Amino acid sequence: MGSRAIVVVCRDADTARDRFGADGGETGAIYTRTGRPFLNTPGDTEAALSRVRGAVESAGLWDELGTGWLVLDCELLPWSAKAMELIRRQYASVGAAARAGLSSTVTALDVAAARGLDVTQLLERQRQRIEHVDHYVEAYRRYVWPVNGPSDLRLAPFHILAAETGVCIDRDHTWHLEHCDRLVAADPDWFQPTGRRAVDVTDAEDQAAGTAWWDELTATGGEGMVVKPMSFIAQGRKGLVQPGIKCRGREYLRIIYGPEYADPGRSIACEPATSGVSARSPSASSDSASRHSNGSFDTSPSTGCTSACSACSRWRASRSIPASDPTAAEHQAVLAGWRGCCD
Repeated sequence: MGSRAIVVVCRDADTARDRFGADGGETGAIYTRTGRPFLNTPGDTEAALSRVRGAVESAGLWDELGTGWLVLDCELLPWSAKAMELIRRQYASVGAAARAGLSSTVTALDVAAARGLDVTQLLERQRQRIEHVDHYVEAYRRYVWPVNGPSDLRLAPFHILAAETGVCIDRDHTWHLEHCDRLVAADPDWFQPTGRRAVDVTDAEDQAAGTAWWDELTATGGEGMVVKPMSFIAQGRKGLVQPGIKCRGREYLRIIYGPEYADPGRSIACEPATSGVSARSPSASSDSASRHSNGSFDTSPSTGCTSACSACSRWRASRSIPASDPTAAEHQAVLAGWRGCCD
């Protein structure tokens, strides 16, 4: 997982000046999702833009798209590059405190057991809690690595938002991701690919394959997925459909809800799924991704269980749409590797 980044890259400084009025020699910009400069210095920004520009040049996209500039929708990794203070304050502190407190508790219970007191169940429970904390620490550490400069960053592009010829909202997600794949191929050491899978949610075998794909992804540390219509902008029965639904995995949700999120003895892991099913049905929900013409799933490195969030519940519930449904032909979906996509 990383942080959402909007990259504006120009072919050269002259293009940046002529097209955007940039008269300081800069060749573009990298913004956070709130519109602030992503990197700390103009020098770091130019170094990152140089990598992007080189990949665009090598991939032949300037000429193919008839443009001297591009706007890319991306994720910049690692998460710690932008959120290290948040990680230290909000997550690492919890892990450290929990480990210290539970270790002391286990030590005290070991002493009690040695004196003949029956604390077997309590001791086992505290050891299980330490195991949960270890998983919690492992979960957020996946998104932390040392960053000493732009070369230590990784960029995962997933949309080409605009070029001189116009905005690219008329192209489907396959087109966007295939063009982003060419950037990855041009500079695989710095760009990171987005895996994906097309799924027809009215086909049982395709459904099973898509579910297995996601289960495997999350079981190996993937963050989760984003469910999207295949088209960039899709229309449903009630108008515009939701462009994407994040469906994070169990281990990522452990970061959000706490170390014991996935403990079978607690109900929190079940509540989002229960509320999702009761509050939304495929026929009533305009944002049920698989009911939208041509859907896509973006997924990022996370870990999880398909029933752990309401988005997953809607995905599972929507797979029951019968082939006889008059909109069955609209139910194609794409599972695409979401790198957190974002926040």
